Amino acid sequence: MREVADIQELATLAGQEIGAGEWLEVSQERINQFADATNDHQWIHVDVERCKRESPFGTTIAHGFLTLSLIPGLTRLASCLKKTPKRTLNYGLNRVRFVTPVVAGSRVRARVSLIEVTQEKRGWLARWQITVEIEGQEKPACVAETLSMYVP
Repeated sequence: MREVADIQELATLAGQEIGAGEWLEVSQERINQFADATNDHQWIHVDVERCKRESPFGTTIAHGFLTLSLIPGLTRLASCLKKTPKRTLNYGLNRVRFVTPVVAGSRVRARVSLIEVTQEKRGWLARWQITVEIEGQEKPACVAETLSMYVP
């Protein structure tokens, strides 16, 4: 984990990789819980037996939005501001691509790069490139440009 003193130091790291988080297993149980939470029970996510017969993956795959929703937890493990702002807000996304499906039982982690930090009226806006990697796979699961607002 890379420690950064404050937002000003973070701003000097624009254009650099900040680090990678720890691996996290995307279990069938997690996929089922996400299906329940979102009411998205499409068979390719939850029907293990049908996937064995009909899916090109031979097993279930995680929802793309499940992979995306893991980013806050995965990135928290990749960098750390020693001097935390009063509030850190998820400010949104500029771009998201789901490149490779995450099959049940795979492990993923986030590789974090800082694109830029700009000072705004309400605080500091950071643009991040988050690449969600799949252990043992060349292509990532997801590439997303996320926005964080740091309010002093």
